[in-house]
Amino acid sequence: MFENIDDITVNYEENGEQLVEELDKVVLTRGAWTTILFRFRQYEAKLDGFGPDKYAIRRYRKMGGTFKPQSKFIISNAKQANLIAETLHKWAAEAGEE
Repeated sequence: MFENIDDITVNYEENGEQLVEELDKVVLTRGAWTTILFRFRQYEAKLDGFGPDKYAIRRYRKMGGTFKPQSKFIISNAKQANLIAETLHKWAAEAGEE
């Protein structure tokens, strides 16, 4: 668990081997409920390396002085990410929030 929002990461190692590599992150909201957008890659044995970029939106809740994961949504490829971004942009423009 993490005590500081800026320390939260999706980097993951097992037996000294990195299996998830965080490429970037944006903190969308801060506070007792924190939302972070991550860009990352996962190690794929069949490729003997990291696969394509993936994206995740994760929510954390501060309890007992540490941030604990509450929910996550994985965006599995760039095509899906672009469709989500385009749709959100269109809806925000329609709502006059561009």
